[in-house]
Amino acid sequence: MTETAEKTVGILGGMGPEATVDLMQRIIRLTPALDDVDHIRCIVDNNPKVPSRIKAIIEGGGEDPGPCMADMGRRLEAWGADFLVIACNTAHYYYDAVQQAVGIPVINLIDLVADHVKTHSPDHHNIGILASPAVAITGLYSARLGTLGATDIWPDAAHQSRLLNVIKEIKKGNTGQQVRGDYQRVCENLLQRGATIAIVACTELSALGGALPIKSLDAAEILALEIVRVAKNR
Repeated sequence: MTETAEKTVGILGGMGPEATVDLMQRIIRLTPALDDVDHIRCIVDNNPKVPSRIKAIIEGGGEDPGPCMADMGRRLEAWGADFLVIACNTAHYYYDAVQQAVGIPVINLIDLVADHVKTHSPDHHNIGILASPAVAITGLYSARLGTLGATDIWPDAAHQSRLLNVIKEIKKGNTGQQVRGDYQRVCENLLQRGATIAIVACTELSALGGALPIKSLDAAEILALEIVRVAKNR
């Protein structure tokens, strides 16, 4: 491959399936294209059979998703991917298992989003996190934002439980008024707790979309932008 040749992205998906499709739609929307040939080649393993991150991290005792994700990464590399992404925030707890299994780069979404906050929102130091409790348990964003001198703000226990239910309902295909209303209330709780900006750090919430009552950065959108940049050698 020449230095200027366009790169092929491999996507570890299925966590969940609709969120993976949402990421692909973002890639298409963000790619400057006049015809089919201008778009980015994506090799996607939209695998909903990855062991549950919720069962493994929150409930405990669930099957380790790491080996399955590592195998997905190896297959994507063998199929021709030049770099990999993981289309799930929580699944980045198993990032090392994937990177160690392949000989190509794996974009780290957590680092990417934290760097985006540092570059584009340097005046915000109280960062709300809209994510599964598994992200809080693993400290994925907490540790990275801490290196930037920022504090991660989470919903209180009742609203975090409400947010987990919202995520579960989205996975079921329920994106109705009740689900959206509960999501809005969680965002309002972050404002009450002192957050000045929030990271939408769950791809199900990214897929739900909609205007929020708090200024926000969408991890899925940031990842899609980076995929386009890397694939197009920009």
